[in-house]
Amino acid sequence: MTDNNTDNGNGNGSEEPRERVIGTPTGGGDALVAGKEEPHRKHEGPYLAEETHARPEETQIRGEKIAAVWFLIAFLAGVGFFVSYFSFAPNAANEPVIADPATAQLANALMGGTLALSLFAIGAGMTVWARQILPHYEVASPYDELPSPPKEKSSFSEFFMRSANESGFTKRPLMRRTLLLAMAPLGLAPIVLLRDTGPAPRDTLKSTLWEDGLHIVVEGTGRRIKAEDLSETGGMISALPEAHDGDHGLSLDDQAKTVILLIKMDPDDFGPQMNQQRLDWTHEGIIAYSKICTHVGCPAALYERTTHRILCPCHQSTFDASNGAEVVFGPAHRPLPQLPLRVDNEGYLVAAGDFSSPVGPTFWDAEVKN
Repeated sequence: MTDNNTDNGNGNGSEEPRERVIGTPTGGGDALVAGKEEPHRKHEGPYLAEETHARPEETQIRGEKIAAVWFLIAFLAGVGFFVSYFSFAPNAANEPVIADPATAQLANALMGGTLALSLFAIGAGMTVWARQILPHYEVASPYDELPSPPKEKSSFSEFFMRSANESGFTKRPLMRRTLLLAMAPLGLAPIVLLRDTGPAPRDTLKSTLWEDGLHIVVEGTGRRIKAEDLSETGGMISALPEAHDGDHGLSLDDQAKTVILLIKMDPDDFGPQMNQQRLDWTHEGIIAYSKICTHVGCPAALYERTTHRILCPCHQSTFDASNGAEVVFGPAHRPLPQLPLRVDNEGYLVAAGDFSSPVGPTFWDAEVKN
């Protein structure tokens, strides 16, 4: 919008016209010139708008058809996502069909491309809807005291249905049906993708290699441990379960789950959390805890004998060894699991069972053993 100004700013009053954008100051420092108010912006109330603000009927019909085409494309792309997903899904034996990187790359491209096309088509259809079907007026209302008066509350349903009709959602069945059709695959996609998270955790995931009668050996040497090896109060040994006969040692995964701290304490120092069952899991003040921090799985390898504190150096989670390895500081939320102990006929320390609770911050794998 422009404005013809006869004053060229030299003060001689010549009528030399020039164009100026409305809203910009004149050369002589005059006040800003406001644009002319448009008739369609006048309203009598907060929810009223003149029908002349609606798009022409032919424009709405054309917009409905274009939006319906975009929504149909979105639906087909959503179906394509499911087809590409199940084409590369694991078979009945839970073995992946994808056997080489090139096939995996193709699968990712197909699934990502069809999902992106579906989202883009829905966005394009909504844009056409907004530009060619929705009315183009502005509604303004001053802030009122809360709560709303009864008259305004009773008029809400009428206002809601009027807005729904103006939006074209109830008036344009082709667009509405194709939109709902396009949204159906996207609504099901997250449910299908949950199968990639693996099976739900079961009780079998809570067990480790520790079992009753399994000997405890020094980590790194494989030497069995006797109770007298920890005769000094405050002594600490990092230990593992002994590999079964014929095994070539424990895997790194098994070591990470089964490594323990053996700590020698004065039985009089045990705290109130050490109930009779936990005390029965000790032997002459020797207690065993998982070495894996329950925060993010770092090794809690530091022990302070004067305070009986076990410290994880990664994020400073601190556990009280004298009180069931309860958390006394740091981000960890669970105590370290305790391993029940006893001695065999030869005086060697052996496990009396598995840990009292799951090891680490969570289950580290989703393999379910049959």
